Amino acid sequence: MKFSTFCKAALACALLALPGTAHAFDPGSTECIAPANPGGGWDFTCRQVGKTLQDLGLISGTMQVTNLTGGSGGVAYAEVTGKRNKDNNLIVAASSATSTRLAQGAFPGANMDQVRWIASVGADYGVIAVSKNSPISTLPELFDKIKADPGSIAFAGGSAVGGWDHLKVLIAARKAGFKDVRKVKYVAFEGGGEAITQLLAGSVQAFSGDASEAKGFVDSGDIKVLAVLAPERMPGDFAKFPTAREQGIDAIGANWRGFYGPGGMSDEAYKFWEESIAKLYNSPEWKKVMETNGLAPLDLQGAKFEAFVKDSITDIQGLSREIGLIK
Repeated sequence: MKFSTFCKAALACALLALPGTAHAFDPGSTECIAPANPGGGWDFTCRQVGKTLQDLGLISGTMQVTNLTGGSGGVAYAEVTGKRNKDNNLIVAASSATSTRLAQGAFPGANMDQVRWIASVGADYGVIAVSKNSPISTLPELFDKIKADPGSIAFAGGSAVGGWDHLKVLIAARKAGFKDVRKVKYVAFEGGGEAITQLLAGSVQAFSGDASEAKGFVDSGDIKVLAVLAPERMPGDFAKFPTAREQGIDAIGANWRGFYGPGGMSDEAYKFWEESIAKLYNSPEWKKVMETNGLAPLDLQGAKFEAFVKDSITDIQGLSREIGLIK
């Protein structure tokens, strides 16, 4: 062996032996927990992000999606914090529904510091919809009907009573002139897909959810969107639907979407997921997913995302106290 070659080989071996120079984290098989049934917003987040990460070559193979229902995200939160606290290959879909339940103390003994907040992948504006056969055509018409007969309309949503889908209805009701929003009926289901299924079955008369989880049912013509809870009309396929504001009800409800990981996840794994989701967010492929599914921009990773979630929890606690959901 030439001396120069020997020196290079020896130097490489020496560097490999030094602490702190280990190979970059490689997750191998990956998993995303969607804390609801298939068809809802969390399921959408896991599946679309997993597919795009694979398409971009940021993970090897297909990401496993596990639908772990219960407690509007509480069962998944307990599973991760209690049993899978050091799983480096695991991420969990989260949203405003997650911060809402944490804000209201709905996950027994849980707080936001038990997990690691990784990144956001966009914001999902709320929608209020009815079935295609409903005689109701506008948001004011819907609320007028409720004012006349509170028991005649029940809203379905994919979060628990007091959760984000419920809060969006109450925000809109207050803006529509309700003095006691507690008279508005709301029925909770495990995910937006199940809530829409119950709407189509006639069990409820209206739906409160997000644009992404309503998209497939909009495309199939099964539901009629009465209003989007955005400050202005959305681009793309949702541009034809009016905002609540256009109809004289100044209600805005944006649901952030992102991921947390186990609290005991290693720093190397956390950095991998943070950087991978940042690359995904900035890719043309993800921009297309956002446009197609009505996601608005929200680009936060690491410490900035954690601070955002903390502020979200504080804001929701204030709103929940105001309408009597917590003391």
